[in-house]
Amino acid sequence: MTNSLLEKTRPHSQWLARQLDHRRLDLARLDDWLPRPLTPEDFAGFADWQRILSDEDEAELARQLRLLRRHVMAHIMTRDLCRLSDLAEVTRTITEFADFAANTALSFSHQYYTGMYGTPIGAYSQQPQHLAVVAMGKAGGFELNVSSDLDLIFVYPENGGTNGKRERTNQEFFTKVGQKLIALLDDITEDGQVFRIDMRLRPDGDSGALVCSEAALEQYLVTQGREWERYAWCKARVITPQENGIAALVRPFVFRKYLDYNAYHAMRELHRQIRQEVQKRQMHDNIKLGAGGIREIEFIAQIFQMIRGGQNRSLQLKGTQETLEKLAETGILPHDTVAQLLSAYRFLRDMEHRLQYWDDQQTQTLPQNPEQQERLAQSMGFASWAECAGCLQQHRNNVARIFNETLDEPETDGQNTASEPLVQAWQALPEDSEGMGQALAELGFVQAASLAGTLAQLKSSSKYRRLSAHAQERFDLLIPRVAEAAAQCSLRPDETLSRLLDFLETVSRRSAYLAFLQQHPRALHQLAHLMSQSAWLADYLCRHPILLDALLSAQLMQPIDWQALAGELESSLHACGSDMEAKMDILRQCQHAQIFRLTVQDLAGQWTVEALSDELSRLADLILEQTLIHAWQSVPKRHLDAPKFAIIAYGKLGGKELGYASDLDLVFLYEDDAPDAADKYVKLSRRLSTWLSGSTGAGCLYDIDLRLRPNGEEGFLAHSLAAFEKYQREQAWTWEHQALTRARFICGNAEIGAKFEDIRRSILTQPRDKARLKQEIIAMREKMFATHPPEEGNVKYARGGVVDVEFIVQYLVLAESGREPKLTENYGNIALLGMAARRGLIDPALAQRCADAYRHYRQLQHNKNLRDLARTEINGELRLHYQNVQTLWQQVFGEPVRFETQS
Repeated sequence: MTNSLLEKTRPHSQWLARQLDHRRLDLARLDDWLPRPLTPEDFAGFADWQRILSDEDEAELARQLRLLRRHVMAHIMTRDLCRLSDLAEVTRTITEFADFAANTALSFSHQYYTGMYGTPIGAYSQQPQHLAVVAMGKAGGFELNVSSDLDLIFVYPENGGTNGKRERTNQEFFTKVGQKLIALLDDITEDGQVFRIDMRLRPDGDSGALVCSEAALEQYLVTQGREWERYAWCKARVITPQENGIAALVRPFVFRKYLDYNAYHAMRELHRQIRQEVQKRQMHDNIKLGAGGIREIEFIAQIFQMIRGGQNRSLQLKGTQETLEKLAETGILPHDTVAQLLSAYRFLRDMEHRLQYWDDQQTQTLPQNPEQQERLAQSMGFASWAECAGCLQQHRNNVARIFNETLDEPETDGQNTASEPLVQAWQALPEDSEGMGQALAELGFVQAASLAGTLAQLKSSSKYRRLSAHAQERFDLLIPRVAEAAAQCSLRPDETLSRLLDFLETVSRRSAYLAFLQQHPRALHQLAHLMSQSAWLADYLCRHPILLDALLSAQLMQPIDWQALAGELESSLHACGSDMEAKMDILRQCQHAQIFRLTVQDLAGQWTVEALSDELSRLADLILEQTLIHAWQSVPKRHLDAPKFAIIAYGKLGGKELGYASDLDLVFLYEDDAPDAADKYVKLSRRLSTWLSGSTGAGCLYDIDLRLRPNGEEGFLAHSLAAFEKYQREQAWTWEHQALTRARFICGNAEIGAKFEDIRRSILTQPRDKARLKQEIIAMREKMFATHPPEEGNVKYARGGVVDVEFIVQYLVLAESGREPKLTENYGNIALLGMAARRGLIDPALAQRCADAYRHYRQLQHNKNLRDLARTEINGELRLHYQNVQTLWQQVFGEPVRFETQS
């Protein structure tokens, strides 16, 4: 079998033919290897590495590594060309071999110089030091090609010196270790070469030190790191057992905490340089660097990593294919676009390997020799070179088109340039405010003079003067376009311009946001349109400008896929490891993004108030569930993997009537016999409060209210289930049982959730004196008059308003669910009115009118919060709704409504 596979491969590789002709391959070993993929264990079993290391036989080590490489190459190309493997196996095998070779050479080198100079010791930690080898580029991403250079960087933890008689500084020691590692792999001997080693990606390149400490690396990245180095470090992977602290110090350099739209400009510059080199050297047939080549696919993946990876840790990946797949999964790129890119990437990488199999040379250039062209086509599975070249060109065309769409210059469809008078007026500020006023008046602004004064004030402000030259240039280009975008809004153009200027002033020091609006003028017009409709949304964007990015998302106007969102959130939180602050930020970013998405859809008329509340409640449920999981993981010395703990929601979340700015009424319950359970769950409750309502760089999640717990503010933060039941049965006030009608289990231990529901139903269905219950609810309602007078303009507290509907429903549940237990179901006030009517408890027609009233009130409240409704218009329709609810109140409670407290 081995001979037949090798002979089948021979025509496509001069290198393999030479190895076979000169009998330089162990056919028996290949006979064992070829039927299967190789593993690191195969590399470890190739030679007696331990003996070679203990004997310090440098020549034998170099020889065996080269022999191993020869057999690995023969294995890879034979399986690939005989269609026994795929691209993933090829790149994984050669990358794992590179890891093995580098680590073996490092072990020898470290041992060699330790014997000579002693062990390197850290000056601060006083611990033995080890060199970390960082693989860059394709090696870092497990994407190495078969004849690739190995891009490495050497980093040691801290300065210090060796403890031997011939003392050396750690810098000197590890420099020698690094030099020997390079020689063991890079030197060309009669047995060939293991890998060409390229160290030019290290700090300061060829002119920099061969090795550096972690502190020196961090200092370099912070003070001198260039944009292209961010792309290089994106794929960086520590391949030695000693990772040290490199990943943590590199991450903030590569992945910025904000959306980094400056990356577009930097990537364009880098690509422009590559294109110029391709032109200069006539490299159009290079399938890596030419148009539509491998590099452009890598750039597409990395541009989104650079922009979004700081916010979305799930994008902090090494491999191109896995990154593209994640971009599709998260909706950043359309699935069909990613499918085209992946298909092209696999085709191009397969062809790249076949070009390199030919003579073991690092080449990506298509052959000119017709015979070699035909052999390449056959190895790719085509009948002719013409057919192969046609397929190649189609892939390259697809990549080039997608690349140009992704990294094209800012849109130039007329929205990207402002009118000349407006540009000149802005340039003339702050001196010529009158000229700006005239320009704004011509655009249709009513308060043109006042707005011109605002603009003049902005241009003379210290904030504007402190902008960098680059940011100020962007700001100057944007202001006239912002004014025109506001003028085109049919709703409140004057207020819209003011809101946009507030937003620009807020984000001006983050030039990446200015770059975004410059890059995407359509998004600027969409932003103006949204701000024209809602002051609340304008303020929300000022607090969370990162949400700008969502304007480009194809998913913005699509319903939320809750299963996919939950999986994505879970994945992002898991990627944070034990970084509690990062997890808190991830939760906030997720919640803010979905609220913004729902708000935009709401303003477009896609949601009823009830359906929107369901979505907002579902989002809160998801956030609470993940917060509980990860807050528990942060509790020290926890005695269980999952807490015996439950979160119960009351109020708007309990009734699934949540609004955009609603707080969360929560109660925390546990059932755990552990001796210190109470202390543990009180700590967990405090952490939950911090995680949910604490402010981080990403803002806040929710305001939470814990006063509905037993004994209110004087009670414990978390209660045992038994204590909760005892309190509800023996001490709870009627208003607390009213609140219980809207309570529901959200997340945590499902068994506790089920027991809570049993307790809730038992409490709600217990026999009650209806006359006494009515008087207590009436008294509770009247107590509200002192702090919330029943004014007609306030639909919540007006007589016949929201609170009255809720009190009617709560009475019906408490009074009647003993014989009508379905009333205990937490379906919401509108549904419960209908259920009560169908059971003959209230008049059906009046119940429907009150349901309509309640729906109308909620819409008015919603519009007031979201759509700039300054005050509620008191008209005949509203008064009729009030009257219907008042009539139902009188029917239920047997007395007319009162409008003030009784003396």
